[in-house]
Amino acid sequence: MSDDPAEEDSAELDAAQTPKRGDKVLGWMGSVNRQPQLIEGLRRVRRALPGDPAFGDPLSTAGPGSARAIARVADRFLDHQPGASREMSLGALQVWQALLERTGRGRGTQEVTIVFTDLVGFSSWSLPAGDSATLALLRDVARAVETPIVDRGGHVVKRLGDGVMAVFPSPDRAIDAVFAAQEALAEVEVDGYRPRMRVGMHTGVPRQIGSDWLGVDVTIAARMMELGGDGNVMASSATLESLQPGTLDELGVGVKPWRRAFFAPAPSGVPSDLGIWRLRLRRP
Repeated sequence: MSDDPAEEDSAELDAAQTPKRGDKVLGWMGSVNRQPQLIEGLRRVRRALPGDPAFGDPLSTAGPGSARAIARVADRFLDHQPGASREMSLGALQVWQALLERTGRGRGTQEVTIVFTDLVGFSSWSLPAGDSATLALLRDVARAVETPIVDRGGHVVKRLGDGVMAVFPSPDRAIDAVFAAQEALAEVEVDGYRPRMRVGMHTGVPRQIGSDWLGVDVTIAARMMELGGDGNVMASSATLESLQPGTLDELGVGVKPWRRAFFAPAPSGVPSDLGIWRLRLRRP
């Protein structure tokens, strides 16, 4: 201890100010981490990096794999609010996962066509309709949609609320089942509500884990469905290229390329070189 009272007072003052200085540093770091310009800049960088720029959401981190496992753990510690540190962490994991996919790790060996379905406007209808009407509708929808899937060799992997995920051994059967399901769904009506279904399809080699299918190809199929908007059937170029010659003519299905709106962002999780198509019946 110093014999000089002035030195003791100065030391006590420095000790008292140290926590305040630390708080200021932490506060400054927090404000920098939340800067919108920095966050948006890092997001642009992520869009230019290999892999899924939306990596980090529950869909992209589902399933096995070291990068996905770390992303799930990180999700528990990273703030869900936008932040530069979050974007940097997920960006590194995004590239890691992309490298694993390119070397074939995390993928399967059997080519299948993955189908996702979803009802348009279901949530808005079900809330005022009530539980009884909602349950009645879901039962009718399941009968209309799942029967054609099973009859054509498909397998319902899981039910996702008002939709399903299914896999088919061939895209020909998948397209046939989808339009048969839409035809059956047109007969469903509950309390004046007629459900409409949007569909997404993609053909690839996802990995089968137990009764589920996981991997980047599953993510792409789900993204195809999201592009279905107001009840469209969407398919990737990988699905169309895997069709047997003449299948579309036999089923009476026409295809048109999907066009992104001028100011709309590119669909996340979809390779930039993958074509996206909209399928419609030619006949009424």
